Amino acid sequence: MTKTSWSRFSKLALACLLVLSVATVPAAAVSVGDSTVTSDAEVGTEVTATVTLTELYQNPSLEEWTLAGNTELTDVTWTVVYYDQTGSKVSQESYDGQSFSGASVVADDGTSEVEIRITGTVPAVDDYSYDPAQSFTVIALEQTREGGSTNEIDTWSATHYTEESREARNAIGDAAAAVEQVDDEEAERRLQNAKEAYNGEEFSLATDLAGQAQEQAEQTQQSNQRFRLALYGVGGLVVIGLLVGGFLYWRSQQGGPDKLG
Repeated sequence: MTKTSWSRFSKLALACLLVLSVATVPAAAVSVGDSTVTSDAEVGTEVTATVTLTELYQNPSLEEWTLAGNTELTDVTWTVVYYDQTGSKVSQESYDGQSFSGASVVADDGTSEVEIRITGTVPAVDDYSYDPAQSFTVIALEQTREGGSTNEIDTWSATHYTEESREARNAIGDAAAAVEQVDDEEAERRLQNAKEAYNGEEFSLATDLAGQAQEQAEQTQQSNQRFRLALYGVGGLVVIGLLVGGFLYWRSQQGGPDKLG
């Protein structure tokens, strides 16, 4: 192998090693164990979410770091509970407000798992959206290492609604299922208008338009069914006519032997 070829080969090998080393670097800072977080909730109601963190000192290997969290819930109380390897509680801390920081996770304290529990009130919706549905952050957690570098652990979100918006969304969903079954431009137009009314927070209008779209789609489906039945009926009559005609023709061709005088 020439010197030039060897140089090119070396560079290629080095590049491959760099790619492999980057690919094998763990992305997650901390593992998430059990979690109980609502997927949707009504505005103004109180909810509680719980997340348990495990493998606290791996990826990367750390002996000490701090935990931070934030949420869009209001009137918030955080409870951070530390457990050892036997499942016994080591210590507990509480915080108020939509964010907290500085919760120390230290291996020398015997901490093996950390449970974060948050209780708060579901916030109002700033901007309604049918698709994607409006959502808010229930809980977001971060790991901060010495020196200030931060890794996101995970974020949990949920949709939020009012009684009126939920009624409108359900009506639109029912209408969409019906409209999908037919080819009806008028039904599709009314469905789209219902979605636009929802986005504009006109929930009563959205519910009414969705009902119209569903009714239009169901009427079209019934008309299509009647038309198909009519075609089946005509087709049946044609078949019967052909059978009868064929039978009569066959009979006409079945003359008896000529009688001799």
